[in-house]
Amino acid sequence: MQPATIKLFLVNGSPTGLRTAEISNWSGKAIASPRSLLDELLKRPELENPGVYMLSGIDAETGEPVIYIGEAEVVANRLRQHGRSDEKDYWTHTYVFVSKDENLTKSHIRYIEGKMIQKAHRSKRVTVMNNAASGSSLPEADRADMDVYMERMIQLLPVLGIHHFSAPAATVTQPRVAADSSTPEQPEKPIFTFAVKGIVANGAPSEEGFVVSKGSCAVKVLTNSCPPMVENSRSKMVEKGILVLEGESYRFLEDYEFSSPSAAGAMVAGRSTNGMTAWKTDDNRTLKDVIST
Repeated sequence: MQPATIKLFLVNGSPTGLRTAEISNWSGKAIASPRSLLDELLKRPELENPGVYMLSGIDAETGEPVIYIGEAEVVANRLRQHGRSDEKDYWTHTYVFVSKDENLTKSHIRYIEGKMIQKAHRSKRVTVMNNAASGSSLPEADRADMDVYMERMIQLLPVLGIHHFSAPAATVTQPRVAADSSTPEQPEKPIFTFAVKGIVANGAPSEEGFVVSKGSCAVKVLTNSCPPMVENSRSKMVEKGILVLEGESYRFLEDYEFSSPSAAGAMVAGRSTNGMTAWKTDDNRTLKDVIST
């Protein structure tokens, strides 16, 4: 992504309360708020315009993040309808994206909604409450403009608290080849291994937690003391095609980012795990040792 300057305004002074966000040289604007401040959010004049919105929260049964993505020509009206309904009991936070120059049309927001729903489904990092949407057909020039708009949305979302649209950081970084003898090569980032009960998993720290590499294995049988959250998460990962049972172990079919090294270790070992000491480099240094140096 391109470097950017983000202007974040805390309307009530709280970093988790009502806030607005803008990016330099971007026509869009984001407004975020906890659901508890919905009445205050609905008073914002920006919500009288067309826009795309997201309702996020946590599924009470699985502990998995949940998101609903919608669009409306008058965002405030649509959010009022959601607020009067009991259907979205998971909804705890609201995120709205509009245009500062008021140039977003119904076709534009339908296109963005469809693309963002597709991206959320493909990420496999969140339960999407929408079915896959085709969005709206746009002229080539408009599609290009909206794709740029979405790039900025995705760049801004983690700052506001939504991390489901950014791809996990690669677990392996190859050293750069020096352009000449005066240019030092970049060192290769260490890869960590966790071997337990005859299976092996590889991974590395990421900006948001820990990524277990494609091809890694996880034990088949969970221990009796394994946290229920691990079992629920494993079921979801199997449903999404991230884990597949092969003989006496599960195999990761793609890189997958966990919230922490311990969460990753628990999925691999089938029990509570201290990820800071379980993950080790080839020279037997723990993750804790590497981070501490």
